Amino acid sequence: MKTPNVVFNGVGSFVPENVVPNEHFLQHEFYMEDGTPFEVSNEEIIQKFEKITGIKERRYADKDQLNSDLGFFAAENALKNSKIDKEDLDYIIYAHNFGDIEYGTNRVDNMPSLAAKVKHKLNIKNPDVVCYDIIFGCPGWVQGVIQAYQMIRSGFCRNIMVIGAETLSRCVDPHDRDGMIFSDGAGATIVSASYDDDRKGILGFANRTDAAEELNYLAMGKSNKPGLEEEARFIKMKGRKIYEYALDEVAAAMQIALKRSGIFLENIQKVLIHQANAKMDEAILRKLGQLYDLRLEAKEMMPMTIQKFGNNSVATVPVMLDLMLKGELEGHKVKSGDDIIMASVGAGMHINAIIYRM
Repeated sequence: MKTPNVVFNGVGSFVPENVVPNEHFLQHEFYMEDGTPFEVSNEEIIQKFEKITGIKERRYADKDQLNSDLGFFAAENALKNSKIDKEDLDYIIYAHNFGDIEYGTNRVDNMPSLAAKVKHKLNIKNPDVVCYDIIFGCPGWVQGVIQAYQMIRSGFCRNIMVIGAETLSRCVDPHDRDGMIFSDGAGATIVSASYDDDRKGILGFANRTDAAEELNYLAMGKSNKPGLEEEARFIKMKGRKIYEYALDEVAAAMQIALKRSGIFLENIQKVLIHQANAKMDEAILRKLGQLYDLRLEAKEMMPMTIQKFGNNSVATVPVMLDLMLKGELEGHKVKSGDDIIMASVGAGMHINAIIYRM
């Protein structure tokens, strides 16, 4: 039996309408990790934050929307843009970190799985459409696509939906300035077998997990404000450690994926990197270029959504992909035959990268 290409057969996304500008945080009480208040004003904190991350605003889900709702909206859009019937899916893989969290609470709900909830919302009747969730940090959607690739190449599957969605706004400490980074959103892709003779789709990938010292670079912890909700836990991160780790290892993962695919960096048109920090992403691209003695221009090669959308975790890469395919990312378009890289890094610590031919 001929080994199929593995291609994207429908991409969709959902970005909430609620725009939350940096000015929203002017009245917050920010504390340092040791529980002492900052000695500088919120205006100065926000200005420095924007300069470092590039974030000017982000999107939050409506109060009545859950993570699985956002994933459902993205899944609907992906199906509309695909050439398959929803009943012909083999799997639904849902990448997230915290499940469904009702607004105003800190309770995580992962039962039933979010993938099963989306199947229910899509009204899929076929019992052979199997659903499961994966927890892989921000690289979860990319990892889901890698799993879909492996399952399809094995010959047992033809169509797999991979969703990446999160409502991080409900897991952040309002007294931690790092909380301004995170946001909400969803992206979905139908990954399918294609028997065209031309080589296209996923050409190669790389992934890794560093769980020694790196394990707690991103983890859950108490609020920075002393005495606040002692039992509650919020996203905590070691920004400098993550920056240094990502700078060294993400470029290396992309290099491995390129080698496995047989594609030269000179042939890459676009690099879609997880949007956590604009300066970090630019530094990663420079590092990648240095590995090949090439000067890469971020403005031409690397779309950025972080300025408007913030870091919406597992949704970042599929949202960028969907917007680029729709021609809604100014200055960034792709055509048939173009080679792109998609890469991500996040809690675990996990890193992965995919080489894809349009």
